[in-house]
Amino acid sequence: MDRILYIFLVVLLFGVLIAIHEFGHFCTAKLLKVKVNEFSIGMGPLIWKRTRGETQYSLRALPVGGYCAMEGEDEDTGDPRAFACQPLWKKFIILVAGSLMNFLLGLVIVVVLFWGSSEEMSPVIQDFAEGFPSQLQGEQGLQAGDRLLRIDGHAVWVYEDINLFLSRNDGEGMDLVVLRDGQRVQLRDFPLERAEYSYQGQAYTGFGLIFGGVEEVSFLGQLKLSFLRTLDFVRVVWMSLGDLVTGHVGISEMSGVIGIVDVVSQAGTQAGSLAVGVWNVFYYMALIAVNLAVMNLLPIPALDGGRIAFLLLNGLVHLLFRRTIPEQVEGYIHAAFLLLLLVFMAVIAVQDVWKIFLEVH
Repeated sequence: MDRILYIFLVVLLFGVLIAIHEFGHFCTAKLLKVKVNEFSIGMGPLIWKRTRGETQYSLRALPVGGYCAMEGEDEDTGDPRAFACQPLWKKFIILVAGSLMNFLLGLVIVVVLFWGSSEEMSPVIQDFAEGFPSQLQGEQGLQAGDRLLRIDGHAVWVYEDINLFLSRNDGEGMDLVVLRDGQRVQLRDFPLERAEYSYQGQAYTGFGLIFGGVEEVSFLGQLKLSFLRTLDFVRVVWMSLGDLVTGHVGISEMSGVIGIVDVVSQAGTQAGSLAVGVWNVFYYMALIAVNLAVMNLLPIPALDGGRIAFLLLNGLVHLLFRRTIPEQVEGYIHAAFLLLLLVFMAVIAVQDVWKIFLEVH
């Protein structure tokens, strides 16, 4: 029963993420005097509607998102307030607003989750595990009290970054930057590798660095850390995309909505208490909100980023040749890529179902 409740919660939150995205488009369209024909929360059969002014506000049966239907999104309908008739800067703001809302939602969730916390784990080395090579310690290596600032070029913003970036190293030596006695110390090609260690009688696999110190954080400091954690989500998404493009991660390792719902609901179910379970679910939802923000801005036709790319391309073409890309041609391209995306999502969905089936059996 708990698993079903968590699955329902995750599906509902997915709908909220998409609805918030569309609300960003809606608000900016209204502010910029662009005609909005319908704003809907939910998809599918209509449950309730009310028309105020020129816009129909709808509530639909399936809590899996929503939409903002603007006049003339893909073609000029002759209405001077249609989206297609607006100047480039207005279109740009409206298209970016959806992703911006998703990012802000992720930030708000993170702020709420860490609200009231006055202490933070510190990225300062406290000790070394038993078996950590002595030749890697000292003035030419690492010392207790060193604060990790950068790992392989990536800034360490919060404590969680340490394991993230250490685990991504290819084993050929790390470039570290630490703060030692107020001075930045660079350690190039530092041979820090994952191995078997023990500490206080407990064996574990890791890098042999012992952290565990805490630092007092003010209210403003916690807000700053929440913002940095949200930016960390952006880095994680970009690194994941890079892994996919370079072949470090295959399509078989990807997950769609079904797989994500399964993973997040497991994170809730396997938690030690209801409070921790709900905390885990909302933490994942903050990550997913930022993921949606980034993915929607990719320059792929049918996505907001693809539409923005066409805006910029059209501006360039008009500047150089005093012509624009025909709206019908752009519409065909968006439609073709939308079909490809739907097919790709269907393939990933089947893969997710198969993975869940194998886990169950």
